[in-house]
Amino acid sequence: MSAYVLAVGEALVDEVRRPDGSAAEHPGGSIANVALTLGRLDREVRLATWLGADARGDLVRDWLAESGVELVQGSDGAERTSVAVATLDDGGSATYDFDLTWQVPAQAMPGGATSAEASAQVGGSDALAVHTGSIAALLEPGAGQVRQVLESARTTSTTTYDPNARPAIMGSADEVRPRVEALVDLSDVVKVSDEDLAWLYPGSDPVAVARDWQRGTPALVVVTFGGKGAVAVSDAGVVEAVAPQVEVVDTVGAGDSFMGALIDGLWEHELLGADRRDALNAVDPATVQQIVDRCCTVAAITVSRAGANPPSRMEIA
Repeated sequence: MSAYVLAVGEALVDEVRRPDGSAAEHPGGSIANVALTLGRLDREVRLATWLGADARGDLVRDWLAESGVELVQGSDGAERTSVAVATLDDGGSATYDFDLTWQVPAQAMPGGATSAEASAQVGGSDALAVHTGSIAALLEPGAGQVRQVLESARTTSTTTYDPNARPAIMGSADEVRPRVEALVDLSDVVKVSDEDLAWLYPGSDPVAVARDWQRGTPALVVVTFGGKGAVAVSDAGVVEAVAPQVEVVDTVGAGDSFMGALIDGLWEHELLGADRRDALNAVDPATVQQIVDRCCTVAAITVSRAGANPPSRMEIA
């Protein structure tokens, strides 16, 4: 079986409301966007998610299939497909409200495969990396299941995490902070935005928080600063990347496309898989620079067009 990335988390429909009063529906969801980015970068990727057998679910399934994302068996067990209402301001930045339910499909849980076909679709020994984050990692009943998946995956896979905070559905920062930190401690690679860190640690220097996190389990912690670029912290030191300047249409999916590109870059440099953990911990600054620079390029292309619409590998070649 060929190697792949397993993404575990929400897929939904974004109802995007613009300042001029217009609205449109786009398929999305943080973890689905990461999987979509990997698919468009020609990586084999499987998504364990929670969709309804309804028209919105069909919209999401078709969107993912067009980019080569395979759904883990059982991902269609929800009563209805979740919806996020994204309200854009004049600068294209989004705030969110959610109608969302979430749990991990049984087939994606450790020991949950009930047939050879299901076993071939879950996170076992062939998953080079297991990614999660955002709502899926904090919203029960799925959040506890996500933690089990990550704990099990560490024996075979690189684990990656993006908090991608959504205060409207997650609770208070004081409630969320220890849960985020516990997930950071299960992760080899963490990507986090400066906005997330400002919410979780008011008044703190985001790079200082990244250093604190990286002193624990993660080999690499990357902080994104929107249009200003990103800072990566590893044992080799701090690397800064500048984002290309583009005309922003909206920021929907920008951080997720950055995350997908980060996983892709680590894959390209043969740094994924539990057997490559020592190499990942010893990654050199030049390699980190190359990876994070391209992540900024991928995110810049994404914000230059409407919705979560990351580029293909050909577009960034």
